[in-house]
Amino acid sequence: MSASRSEEPPDRTGPVDAAGGDPLGDQGRSSEERMPEDRPLDDGVIDLWLSYYDDAADASLAAAMRALLTDDERAQEPRFYFADDRRRYLVTRALVRTVLSRYAPLAPEAWRFAKNDYGRPEIAPDILIAHPQAADLRFNVSHTRGLIALAVVRGREIGVDVEHLRVRAVSLGIADRFFAPDEVVALAQVPEHAQQERFFEYWTFKESYIKARGMGLSLPLDGFSFHYPRDDAVRIAIRDDLSDVPERWRFWQCRPTEDYLLALCAERRDGPAPVVRMRRVVPLSSDSVVTAAFTRRSDDDAD
Repeated sequence: MSASRSEEPPDRTGPVDAAGGDPLGDQGRSSEERMPEDRPLDDGVIDLWLSYYDDAADASLAAAMRALLTDDERAQEPRFYFADDRRRYLVTRALVRTVLSRYAPLAPEAWRFAKNDYGRPEIAPDILIAHPQAADLRFNVSHTRGLIALAVVRGREIGVDVEHLRVRAVSLGIADRFFAPDEVVALAQVPEHAQQERFFEYWTFKESYIKARGMGLSLPLDGFSFHYPRDDAVRIAIRDDLSDVPERWRFWQCRPTEDYLLALCAERRDGPAPVVRMRRVVPLSSDSVVTAAFTRRSDDDAD
């Protein structure tokens, strides 16, 4: 990769992720008509919702989504300079609210969010207390140019990262600054024409892991590393001082379309690997099943 390419890492936690509070077939129903447990979710399932936010360009749809937001959220939207960022912000908020209402009897506009000690958005404690069906819900959201990904699960930590592979090139200098030494060496050995994509394979896995841990930038990216024992498998190694073990986590990676790469990290529980269900959604408008093969998954699950 040319040294003239971007030396800045892909977005870590942009304005939409940081603010936190960051269809489905019956999205036309009012909040009062929305049924509890609209989309059953047990501990053997992870739901992954993909929203290509340019599909939500209709002004009346935008107004309906805006009505779900809090006053503070609505005030934040016009502060984004670019129209693309404003739409992404709005759709992200509406996506989180409408999707979570699929799993607990709470209207989309009634959800409230808080941040943990490291700034990760979570469902507010008063909501968890008042609504038992929301008590074990976990979610994580990621966005890139054109696409928002929302992962929802019960009873385990979850992290997701998605990147647009065509927006800009990155240089190996980023890997030198942020990756573990063995990842830097492995990346340098990849043929030059494949280095860009391999970089993002590492990057999305690393981002999904730190998001699942919920500790943000307090986790050094060079303190853990990913290894590919086979073309379809991935394995994580974690430095002893990070108070974690590789056996705690499962990983998946897929290409929702040719332009995007997505990685998912989920905490392990007893039993087989959870099923990952994927849907493409426009909040308050439509949804459809998505079929995307995983290109990599945890080594013991890829056998």
